[in-house]
Amino acid sequence: MTIRFAVPHRRTLCALALLGLGAPHLSWAQPASQPYALHNGYPTRATINQVYDDIDLNRAVQAYRFFYPNVAMMNLWQANIADGMRPNKVFALLQGSPEKRVLTANSDTPYAGALIDLSAGPMVVEVPPGPIMSVANDLNQSWVMDLGVPGPDAGKGGKHLLLPPDYDGPIPAGFFVGHSTTHKLMLLLRALPLKGDTAGAIERMKTVAIHPLKPPAGWTPPKWVDLSAHAADLTPLKIEDNLGYWRTLHALLDSEPANPAYRNYYGELAALGIIKGQPFAPDARMQRILTQAAQTGAVQMRVQSLADRRPDRVVWPDRQWEWAVLRPENGTFSTPDYTDLVAREKWFYQAMIASPAMFRRAPGAGSLYWLGSRDAQGEYLDGGKSYTLSVPLPLPAKLFWSVTVYDSQTRSQIETPQAKAALRSLEELKDQEQSGTAELYFGPTAPPGKASHWIQTTPGRGWFAYLRIYGPDKPAFDGGWKPGDFSPVN
Repeated sequence: MTIRFAVPHRRTLCALALLGLGAPHLSWAQPASQPYALHNGYPTRATINQVYDDIDLNRAVQAYRFFYPNVAMMNLWQANIADGMRPNKVFALLQGSPEKRVLTANSDTPYAGALIDLSAGPMVVEVPPGPIMSVANDLNQSWVMDLGVPGPDAGKGGKHLLLPPDYDGPIPAGFFVGHSTTHKLMLLLRALPLKGDTAGAIERMKTVAIHPLKPPAGWTPPKWVDLSAHAADLTPLKIEDNLGYWRTLHALLDSEPANPAYRNYYGELAALGIIKGQPFAPDARMQRILTQAAQTGAVQMRVQSLADRRPDRVVWPDRQWEWAVLRPENGTFSTPDYTDLVAREKWFYQAMIASPAMFRRAPGAGSLYWLGSRDAQGEYLDGGKSYTLSVPLPLPAKLFWSVTVYDSQTRSQIETPQAKAALRSLEELKDQEQSGTAELYFGPTAPPGKASHWIQTTPGRGWFAYLRIYGPDKPAFDGGWKPGDFSPVN
């Protein structure tokens, strides 16, 4: 006897159970593209092939979404080395610009980046007193520690110690300590350009000293080099929908210790043939499945990120603005009972680096990010149309604020002949009156006389914006202040 059935809905199984009729024993993969068939209680050959394809595809899509932050960070490490950085030896000074593609990076302040390898032992980061903000994330894109103004030294200066995985040696007194889950990690620095002094901010970052806890013979201090001048793509776009994604993930697994928190997820990868210490050599069938999973996972994450349906995304009920980060409690997306994987996926599809100081929704937070992807009518922002944005002044910002425009396809700063993507209170808007309303403009052409307050967009391409407040005050959180929506201009 041959029985054919499509995978039943969960409610159907529940109803059968309540009626005492039982139900077939099925593992819940995604619904089969063809009905499954059984003969005398055994699966047919076609069913066997289909079920295993469905199971492997389901595993691969889930693994894709979970490991996306790790793959993006591994790709960033590799891309930075190709761009001229060297772990522990050559650190980069950067001025953010559209030519440097990085997921939702900004040009609000000058940056510095340091690739740090803890394979030889703990590293020390000495931050001088002053307006320096810093964060360290490891290759799992897990938060290691904040330094400087948002860190435990609170801008007063201090010595910070970065420890490798499973370190069991002595920890000297007088250090703020961060524990990494990988040997490789990235340290990002930014310095506030006081009174618009960008050159001074860059020199201030160069005073941060980074060295081994126990320098070996012949140790020389790292060099700081300016890598701003040339274009580079530091995003995972080129690998996120193909086998390159899985190759990069395998390279990460092979080069770093296992993270105990990922044990079950490593099991999913092992079922797909992606195992630490073994070559990545998928056969034709698995290549097809992994490629399909990458393409499917990338679209799913795009939907979650830019078409979010969660009620807690809403900042103000009468506005279209969303929280860029859904979980404000910490930098790990942790609730008391579970890890909020949807919030984690949404953030890391848009952005790089996580930190409690970036996510906190209270006065004293280092910064605050709001996402705007729709106009006042709820339609996606279109590069072929023109918009205005009204920003009430003054903003509840102890430091400064900005609006940065990103291409919805690259999730990086928009690239146009104008060659800029931001309107910043420290730069383009520094002469703006500090009361009333700042009117900002977005579209293919500048409104007459408004070019200084305008960002160019490209017809045929969508865009979204981040409104950032640095040093946010109470009205930014309690509804006492809120911006307008992007309003279409006829």
